[in-house]
Amino acid sequence: MRLTRQTNYAIRILMYLATNPGRLSKLGDVAKSYAAPEPFMFKILQPLVGCGLVETVRGRNGGIRLGRPAATITLREVVVLMEESFAMAECFDNGATDCPLVFHCELNVALRQALEAFLSTLDQFSIADLVENRPFMSETLGIPLHAEQSALS
Repeated sequence: MRLTRQTNYAIRILMYLATNPGRLSKLGDVAKSYAAPEPFMFKILQPLVGCGLVETVRGRNGGIRLGRPAATITLREVVVLMEESFAMAECFDNGATDCPLVFHCELNVALRQALEAFLSTLDQFSIADLVENRPFMSETLGIPLHAEQSALS
């Protein structure tokens, strides 16, 4: 299974925001840190805002921030939100197929178990887990540390 580019960047947006806690971030800065086009990042941001993972603040000094604590946002939640399909074979989830074995094959059972194992593993990791090394993350992404964050490091 391969995650889409949109899912990859959705996770990156959340990681950026988790690395910049308590402050608003500009989407342009997030896009720049990942060398991604801002319109592409804006498109990815929409479902994250729609389900409450990200909040937007309008106005001249507005920006974006996490809608919930990073420790409560699992990778599974983000992947399930962003991926359009988990069909690993044309017969997965009763897809159209001309395979004569479709109703007598254990491939779907095996694929469903594999998918559930994959998603269960993702459920064990939060966005906070991905950014535990905040000073390194901040430096890499070009996010200046607040004085109180520096004291914690």
